[in-house]
Amino acid sequence: MPLDPTPRPPTVPPTEAPRALLTVSGADRPGVTARLFSALAAPGDGAPAVEVLDVEQVVVHGHLVLGVVVGARAGGDGPAAEETALLSFLSGVAGDVSAAMGVTVEVESASEPHRASTVGRPHHVIVLGRPVPPDAVAGAARAIAGIGGNIDAIRRLSDYPVTSFELTVSGAEATRLRTELASVAAATGADIAVEQVGLARRSKRLIVLDVDSTLVRGEVIDELAARAGRAAEVARITAAAMNGELDFAESLRARVAVLAGLPAEVLDEVREALVLTPGARTLIRTLQRLGFRCGIVSGGFTQITDPLAETLGLDFSAANTLEVVDGELTGRLVGDIVDRPGKARALARFAEQYGIPLEQTVAVGDGANDLDMLNTAGLGIAFNAKPFVREQAHTALNQPYLDAVLQVLGFTRDEVLDAIPASSSG
Repeated sequence: MPLDPTPRPPTVPPTEAPRALLTVSGADRPGVTARLFSALAAPGDGAPAVEVLDVEQVVVHGHLVLGVVVGARAGGDGPAAEETALLSFLSGVAGDVSAAMGVTVEVESASEPHRASTVGRPHHVIVLGRPVPPDAVAGAARAIAGIGGNIDAIRRLSDYPVTSFELTVSGAEATRLRTELASVAAATGADIAVEQVGLARRSKRLIVLDVDSTLVRGEVIDELAARAGRAAEVARITAAAMNGELDFAESLRARVAVLAGLPAEVLDEVREALVLTPGARTLIRTLQRLGFRCGIVSGGFTQITDPLAETLGLDFSAANTLEVVDGELTGRLVGDIVDRPGKARALARFAEQYGIPLEQTVAVGDGANDLDMLNTAGLGIAFNAKPFVREQAHTALNQPYLDAVLQVLGFTRDEVLDAIPASSSG
């Protein structure tokens, strides 16, 4: 993998000194890099002294590719060496390293300056899948090239539970990049996320998760309605609300009304039957160990979400409250409704509580009532969301694993494993 996948301008010597690129390839073994740089450090009599301008190394399944750009360095008051002298010296180095280490070393001129594109800021493009189909990578590469972008580096972020690769792309305008890659994702079935390169990506410090169909499987209101014998009716209303076809607050009141008369004990039954989305614990534990504040903001009910938040060790939670009188649900709500704008307000309130700027927050959700929250956060992720939501969120994930969010944030599988105690599981 590239030692530093972030694009950087090439270092140019103060004078127009000649430069050259050495490319080492072959079976990886200890000592190859040391042998090469030792040879460069001891040019011998009459050979030009060199300086190292750039280095990139990658090892893929035991095969090494090492690229080194060197420039001739002027000695004392004398002029920089001629390119022919530099290339002659490096050819000798290449032969020595090749013979000693059993690798191939190629030498070529790099004196023509490389001009990095100045169109737009660099971006990370994350391609995820289970598996990642080759046509997704090919399509992404074609789309990037088609809008004048360049792939500067590629690294693997994870191989489990999803495979993901991060492409560092320069020279592409953000809106066009997202639009073109969205078409590739739709055509290939892979997830493709785009984030701007910079410190802001790793500065996120708070995450808010929706609950129903995000943190847990299914919809709590549907489970409650099933116990009232009104499952089909409520499921239709829920689907319309999540697709943005109905006002959420109005639809919520209509769904809650059918619960009138249910014994309050059904809330405990439904809560105990909840199934976390795969990867939920891994996501939360990893981010908590990395210093994140983690919590939930739900259009569901505090009788469900508060105990869930306590079980998971979350920092905060917000939801609606069902009215209970004499041990039965009344079919009404108590207090302010946490609807679409209410979710965004809750995110802002918790961010302010912990002194975290909104641009350093992440929100994850699946329904239309999550959209204000997703767009208020520094990064909004539509998770297995309805098309209406995917089109308006910052990025979308359609994998069945919630911890794939970690790869969108730029964390590798190794970093995840380092952050999780050996006894933990997702």
